Amino acid sequence: MSRRLRFRGESRHKVDTKGRVSIPASFRRVLEAGDPDWTDGLNPNFVIVYGDHRREFLECYTIDEMEKVEDRISRMKRGSQKRRLLERLFSTQSVTTSVDETGRIVLPAKLREKIGIVKEAQFASNVDTFQIWAPETYEAEIAATEEYLDDMDDGFDPLELLDEAEDEDI
Repeated sequence: MSRRLRFRGESRHKVDTKGRVSIPASFRRVLEAGDPDWTDGLNPNFVIVYGDHRREFLECYTIDEMEKVEDRISRMKRGSQKRRLLERLFSTQSVTTSVDETGRIVLPAKLREKIGIVKEAQFASNVDTFQIWAPETYEAEIAATEEYLDDMDDGFDPLELLDEAEDEDI
Protein backbone atom coordinates (compact mmCIF):
# COMPACT_ATOMS: atom_id res chain seq x y z
CA MET A 1 0.00 0.00 0.00
CA SER A 2 1.40 3.40 -0.94
CA ARG A 3 1.98 6.05 1.70
CA ARG A 4 -0.72 8.67 1.78
CA LEU A 5 0.07 12.22 2.80
CA ARG A 6 -2.20 13.79 5.42
CA PHE A 7 -2.70 17.28 6.76
CA ARG A 8 -1.11 17.84 10.18
CA GLY A 9 -0.65 20.85 12.43
CA GLU A 10 -1.96 24.36 12.76
CA SER A 11 -0.66 27.81 11.96
CA ARG A 12 -1.77 31.41 11.69
CA HIS A 13 -1.02 33.58 8.64
CA LYS A 14 -1.50 37.21 7.70
CA VAL A 15 -4.15 38.04 5.11
CA ASP A 16 -3.48 41.09 2.93
CA THR A 17 -6.11 43.57 1.73
CA LYS A 18 -6.63 41.58 -1.49
CA GLY A 19 -7.32 38.39 0.48
CA ARG A 20 -3.99 36.73 -0.28
CA VAL A 21 -2.76 34.32 2.37
CA SER A 22 0.06 31.77 2.47
CA ILE A 23 -0.84 28.10 2.75
CA PRO A 24 1.33 26.21 5.27
CA ALA A 25 4.20 24.56 3.36
CA SER A 26 3.38 21.07 4.66
CA PHE A 27 -0.23 21.50 3.48
CA ARG A 28 1.03 22.37 -0.03
CA ARG A 29 2.73 18.97 -0.33
CA VAL A 30 -0.56 17.24 0.49
CA LEU A 31 -2.43 19.42 -2.01
CA GLU A 32 0.09 18.50 -4.72
CA ALA A 33 -0.21 14.79 -3.94
CA GLY A 34 -4.01 15.05 -3.94
CA ASP A 35 -4.28 16.77 -7.34
CA PRO A 36 -4.13 14.16 -10.13
CA ASP A 37 -3.29 16.89 -12.68
CA TRP A 38 -0.38 18.33 -10.69
CA THR A 39 3.20 17.90 -11.90
CA ASP A 40 6.41 19.79 -11.14
CA GLY A 41 6.06 23.36 -12.34
CA LEU A 42 2.27 23.47 -11.99
CA ASN A 43 0.23 24.92 -9.14
CA PRO A 44 -1.96 22.44 -7.23
CA ASN A 45 -5.72 22.89 -7.27
CA PHE A 46 -8.06 22.20 -4.37
CA VAL A 47 -11.66 22.84 -3.33
CA ILE A 48 -12.86 25.20 -0.61
CA VAL A 49 -16.29 24.29 0.74
CA TYR A 50 -17.90 27.22 2.51
CA GLY A 51 -21.28 25.58 3.12
CA ASP A 52 -24.36 27.00 4.72
CA HIS A 53 -24.84 29.85 7.20
CA ARG A 54 -24.06 27.61 10.21
CA ARG A 55 -20.52 26.79 9.11
CA GLU A 56 -17.96 28.97 10.89
CA PHE A 57 -14.92 27.83 8.90
CA LEU A 58 -13.88 26.91 5.38
CA GLU A 59 -13.24 23.21 4.75
CA CYS A 60 -10.52 22.59 2.15
CA TYR A 61 -10.39 19.34 0.19
CA THR A 62 -7.74 17.99 -2.15
CA ILE A 63 -9.12 17.23 -5.59
CA ASP A 64 -8.92 13.49 -4.81
CA GLU A 65 -10.81 13.85 -1.51
CA MET A 66 -13.51 16.02 -3.08
CA GLU A 67 -13.97 13.48 -5.87
CA LYS A 68 -14.51 10.77 -3.23
CA VAL A 69 -17.29 12.87 -1.67
CA GLU A 70 -18.80 13.65 -5.08
CA ASP A 71 -18.69 9.96 -6.08
CA ARG A 72 -20.64 9.05 -2.95
CA ILE A 73 -23.19 11.78 -3.68
CA SER A 74 -23.50 10.60 -7.31
CA ARG A 75 -24.42 7.10 -6.13
CA MET A 76 -27.42 8.45 -4.21
CA LYS A 77 -30.91 8.42 -5.69
CA ARG A 78 -31.18 11.27 -8.19
CA GLY A 79 -33.70 13.86 -7.05
CA SER A 80 -33.76 12.67 -3.43
CA GLN A 81 -33.82 15.34 -0.75
CA LYS A 82 -30.57 14.05 0.81
CA ARG A 83 -28.76 14.12 -2.53
CA ARG A 84 -30.00 17.65 -3.32
CA LEU A 85 -28.88 18.83 0.12
CA LEU A 86 -25.41 17.30 -0.26
CA GLU A 87 -25.08 18.65 -3.82
CA ARG A 88 -25.91 22.12 -2.54
CA LEU A 89 -23.53 21.94 0.44
CA PHE A 90 -20.55 20.38 -1.37
CA SER A 91 -20.92 21.37 -5.01
CA THR A 92 -22.85 24.62 -5.15
CA GLN A 93 -21.39 26.13 -1.97
CA SER A 94 -17.78 25.53 -2.93
CA VAL A 95 -15.06 27.03 -5.08
CA THR A 96 -12.07 25.46 -6.80
CA THR A 97 -8.85 27.43 -6.39
CA SER A 98 -5.13 26.96 -6.82
CA VAL A 99 -1.99 27.73 -4.88
CA ASP A 100 0.15 30.30 -6.71
CA GLU A 101 3.90 30.18 -7.32
CA THR A 102 4.57 31.89 -3.97
CA GLY A 103 2.48 29.40 -1.97
CA ARG A 104 -0.49 31.71 -1.54
CA ILE A 105 -4.17 31.60 -2.36
CA VAL A 106 -6.70 34.38 -2.70
CA LEU A 107 -9.63 34.06 -0.32
CA PRO A 108 -12.56 35.81 -2.02
CA ALA A 109 -14.13 38.67 -0.04
CA LYS A 110 -17.41 36.70 0.19
CA LEU A 111 -15.66 33.85 2.01
CA ARG A 112 -13.62 36.14 4.27
CA GLU A 113 -16.79 38.00 5.26
CA LYS A 114 -18.74 34.79 5.82
CA ILE A 115 -16.37 33.51 8.51
CA GLY A 116 -15.07 36.86 9.79
CA ILE A 117 -11.48 36.85 8.51
CA VAL A 118 -9.93 40.32 8.54
CA LYS A 119 -6.14 40.42 9.03
CA GLU A 120 -5.26 36.83 9.88
CA ALA A 121 -6.41 33.32 9.03
CA GLN A 122 -6.01 30.26 11.24
CA PHE A 123 -5.19 27.01 9.43
CA ALA A 124 -6.01 23.73 11.18
CA SER A 125 -5.45 20.22 9.89
CA ASN A 126 -8.29 17.75 9.85
CA VAL A 127 -6.50 14.59 8.57
CA ASP A 128 -7.95 14.38 5.02
CA THR A 129 -8.92 18.06 4.84
CA PHE A 130 -7.84 21.31 6.44
CA GLN A 131 -9.87 24.19 7.75
CA ILE A 132 -9.47 27.95 7.60
CA TRP A 133 -10.91 29.88 10.55
CA ALA A 134 -11.06 33.40 11.86
CA PRO A 135 -8.51 33.22 14.72
CA GLU A 136 -11.00 34.26 17.42
CA THR A 137 -13.53 31.62 16.37
CA TYR A 138 -10.82 28.96 16.27
CA GLU A 139 -9.65 29.90 19.78
CA ALA A 140 -13.22 29.46 21.05
CA GLU A 141 -13.40 26.04 19.36
CA ILE A 142 -10.13 24.97 20.99
CA ALA A 143 -11.43 26.15 24.38
CA ALA A 144 -14.58 24.06 23.91
CA THR A 145 -12.44 21.01 23.08
CA GLU A 146 -10.35 21.54 26.20
CA GLU A 147 -13.50 21.93 28.29
CA TYR A 148 -14.79 18.61 26.90
CA LEU A 149 -11.52 16.90 27.81
CA ASP A 150 -11.54 18.48 31.28
CA ASP A 151 -14.90 16.79 31.91
CA MET A 152 -13.42 13.34 31.24
CA ASP A 153 -12.12 11.01 33.95
CA ASP A 154 -8.47 11.51 34.94
CA GLY A 155 -7.50 8.24 33.27
CA PHE A 156 -9.24 9.05 29.97
CA ASP A 157 -7.06 8.41 26.93
CA PRO A 158 -8.28 10.20 23.75
CA LEU A 159 -7.22 7.13 21.74
CA GLU A 160 -10.23 5.37 23.30
CA LEU A 161 -12.37 7.37 20.87
CA LEU A 162 -10.86 5.34 18.03
CA ASP A 163 -12.78 2.33 19.30
CA GLU A 164 -15.78 3.88 17.56
CA ALA A 165 -14.01 4.07 14.18
CA GLU A 166 -15.54 2.06 11.34
CA ASP A 167 -12.23 1.03 9.80
CA GLU A 168 -10.72 -2.04 11.42
CA ASP A 169 -7.21 -1.00 10.33
CA ILE A 170 -7.18 1.88 12.81
